[in-house]
Amino acid sequence: MALQVGDEAPDFELKDNHGRTVRLSDFRGEKNVVLLFYPFAFTGVCTGELCELRDNLPQFTDRDTQLLAVSNDSMHTLRVFGEQEGLEYPLLSDFWPHGNVSRAYGVFDEDKGCAVRGTFILDKTGTVRWTVVNGLPDARDLTDYVKALDTL
Repeated sequence: MALQVGDEAPDFELKDNHGRTVRLSDFRGEKNVVLLFYPFAFTGVCTGELCELRDNLPQFTDRDTQLLAVSNDSMHTLRVFGEQEGLEYPLLSDFWPHGNVSRAYGVFDEDKGCAVRGTFILDKTGTVRWTVVNGLPDARDLTDYVKALDTL
């Protein structure tokens, strides 16, 4: 079961698409976080969602918010994907141990071996303040994220 509003977000440490270590705890007390899990790089719905976020990044940065996108792809896959699509925010690899962070957030599909479309908005204390989990084929609505951030 996915984390719920009011839950404390589990800390994690993952490599981004440039090989840098990113820890969720690095943002505590500093920024809100939109933590977005998606199934796979280079797929239609995922690419569309991530490019929409790219095109609207100021809606997050202007709200003192860090966007972190997590998939179970390798760091190397994410590097090529990020470069190809011009994605300027961290793409985090939950590749090994495979899906550990996705499981901790309750959004790993064991049958398919990937994360489902789960989004968690975390306040500066690391508490989940809003969440949505969609099935693999169902894109999320960016305007819902912005509305949720405006309530923080």
